[in-house]
Amino acid sequence: MLFLPAVSFVSCNNPPSQQADEEKNPGPQGGPKVELVDNKEAQQVDVLVDGKPFTSYCYSDTLLKQILYPIYTAGGHFLTRGWPLKSRPGEHTDHPHQRGMWLNYGDVNGYDFWGNSYAIPQDVRKVQKGTIKHVKIDRIASGNGEGTLVADERWVSPYGHPLLAEQTTYHFLADGTTRIIDRITTLTATDSAVAFKDTKEGMFAIRYNRHLHIPSNKPETFVDAEGNKTTVTPDSREATGNYLSSEAVTGDSVWSTRAKWMDLYGNIEGEDISVVICDHPRNFDYPTYWHARGYGLFSANPFGAHDFTNGKLTIGYTLPKGQSITFRYRVIISSETHLSPDQINRYAADFAEQYE
Repeated sequence: MLFLPAVSFVSCNNPPSQQADEEKNPGPQGGPKVELVDNKEAQQVDVLVDGKPFTSYCYSDTLLKQILYPIYTAGGHFLTRGWPLKSRPGEHTDHPHQRGMWLNYGDVNGYDFWGNSYAIPQDVRKVQKGTIKHVKIDRIASGNGEGTLVADERWVSPYGHPLLAEQTTYHFLADGTTRIIDRITTLTATDSAVAFKDTKEGMFAIRYNRHLHIPSNKPETFVDAEGNKTTVTPDSREATGNYLSSEAVTGDSVWSTRAKWMDLYGNIEGEDISVVICDHPRNFDYPTYWHARGYGLFSANPFGAHDFTNGKLTIGYTLPKGQSITFRYRVIISSETHLSPDQINRYAADFAEQYE
């Protein structure tokens, strides 16, 4: 794979046990060692770069979906919010379903996978909320400059009916103080056609550290697809973040716009950070819409046109029985420096040449 140059683990569930990785990636000569450790007792796979924590793939059913959590910068700071799994001082406690880095959607055959959490009353969850069940880890590989994980999951209705088979490959790349996660997810309709109804609640997302929030002192109320309201009261004392899109849109104005990539940049306790999500030209309806909010949600959503265009356009998508669709996303985490648009464009061009 072409790659452009540029602490201890928090358990997702139970205390980790130690097990060796299974395979080796050759990787670029002289690159940092990217090691994947399968901690079956904790139901997570830990990812280390030269022995230091980068992230963990967490697959406990208690999470109701699989996530990467926590994610660290090269400087050792938390990129992701800790709450509700492991709270840190000053964090917002809104949207308990927004944890780490994940991919799911808010209306799949009428079931909400996006908003599912144990904060939802059981009588609601058992009829409205879908769950992504972990099936197995197919492959783990460590190597110089790159590690790889391949996992199988199932998207299941609240009545236990499987809707989608998921296979996801994670490529974890490291070079100097730059970290990259490429997530390649293929969804296959198993027993019947599956409809992704147009909603803003999706799809590939990160809930990030409060230091990267956009400074604001104005409370905002957000309404989900079911009419539930959540009010977020900002605390800007340590907020340093801003958005910049590939189309030169900035700040909160990026919400609902289309862009090839989105850069979230700021400073975490003295460490300059850029976090970039790149869409892929082979993804559905490229370039994607962005469900990116200044309070801490950073999300790409290819299916949410109705909300993003004030009802002028409705997309939605139906996947026929037995057919598949693939989503490809790259996350670039640059430490100690903010990336320029030219640098991001080079990373995006490299990504676009991969993953048929």
